[in-house]
Amino acid sequence: MSKDLVARMKDRSPRALKDVANTVTRAYGMRTAERRHLPDFMVIGTKRGGTTSLWNYLVQHPLVMPMYPASRGLKSPWYFYVNYAKGDTWYRSHFATERQLDEVEAVHGTRPVTGEACPYYLYHPAAPERIAARMPELKVIVVLRDPVKRAYSHYWEAVGKGVEDLGFEEALAAEPERLRGERERMAADPLYYSKPHDFHSYRDRGIYLPQLELWTKHFPRDNFLIMSADELYGDEQAAVDRVCGFLGLPPHRMKSAERHNHLPAPPMDPATRQELTEFYRPHNRALFDWLGEDYGWPS
Repeated sequence: MSKDLVARMKDRSPRALKDVANTVTRAYGMRTAERRHLPDFMVIGTKRGGTTSLWNYLVQHPLVMPMYPASRGLKSPWYFYVNYAKGDTWYRSHFATERQLDEVEAVHGTRPVTGEACPYYLYHPAAPERIAARMPELKVIVVLRDPVKRAYSHYWEAVGKGVEDLGFEEALAAEPERLRGERERMAADPLYYSKPHDFHSYRDRGIYLPQLELWTKHFPRDNFLIMSADELYGDEQAAVDRVCGFLGLPPHRMKSAERHNHLPAPPMDPATRQELTEFYRPHNRALFDWLGEDYGWPS
């Protein structure tokens, strides 16, 4: 059965039927969790930076295993924050079995890899330690976007999801109060999920260097591939080839370079753009000095 046919059947099936199917497949995944392979790599962000697009480009490669079940088209189970209480067996249930990996390797002569993509992992303060405890050899991929554009896109995504009813400038002004105390609550309760920290961190989330420094406390620098969204979208095939090389995979010609989750938005107010540009300027310079690479953002 073709993937297109499976997708069409899924789209047309009643919600209750989908729920039953999801329950059955997850139960099977959990029964077989001990035979499933934890991720070899993660795409950890940034939000609105191209994470979903890169994931969809990568899973076109025959040696990048989709998450289980493939018919759901998942990019992540969002385990290391909102679903953390479900436990490691539930998490492992989302990945390919060792037998599946063996079968693919027998066909292609190269060991396939498993992974996931979640843009909140870069920003969540507990995620690096939690992930390193389970997958210390993990390869980590980061796509960073001009923080001014990222903040504005993040805002319009929140509007589209119905979690933001303020104007952009009002939301920026409200952000410090919305985030006040949230990190402390997250530190005090490992199972606490902070919606303000996730949804309303428009400005703060674009200060990338502290996020990367936290991650590099738990993983060697050589375990990271960091690129800009401009590189990804400037030449999708070249960017994917670079990622494949980092993962130890041969290059593979993509069938589609469709951009995922693109959000059209009205022009940003010029004064707001200027204010954000000046705010991020020193943070961008610190980032570029740390990376040893300049992405061309104002610095």
